[in-house]
Amino acid sequence: MVGSTVSPPWTYTLQLPQDPRAPGVARATLRNVLRVHGMRELTETAELLASELVTNAYLYSSGPYSLRLRDAGRSRVRMSVWDTDPHIPAPFRWIKAPEELAERGRGLYLVTLYAECWGAYPMRGGLPGQGGKLLWVECAAKA
Repeated sequence: MVGSTVSPPWTYTLQLPQDPRAPGVARATLRNVLRVHGMRELTETAELLASELVTNAYLYSSGPYSLRLRDAGRSRVRMSVWDTDPHIPAPFRWIKAPEELAERGRGLYLVTLYAECWGAYPMRGGLPGQGGKLLWVECAAKA
């Protein structure tokens, strides 16, 4: 009898400090997670998306933040970043290209171009320091 293997869904959460090296640690962790789960084809796009979200959390929040990676099935990965700043930035509130000479807003606009889907949730209540927001994206292998 031939046995079959079932790969259970997986989730990893990386807690990141307010440190300029943290986005690099997040990218390295993401690359390793995708490699060990046989999803190398997602690395380039997933790294761009995660890098934009994590860097945004580092630049615009004052406390710690976290990156969560989750198997979304069918060669898909969902990445979410929680931080302490409750402000949900554009384009997570609306889809609009940044002005041609804009100095900010291009990174998260890239998210809308490369992610399969994206969203945001305000996080309220709970203990002090547990508010903020959660930004999420999904990317999938190209058929």
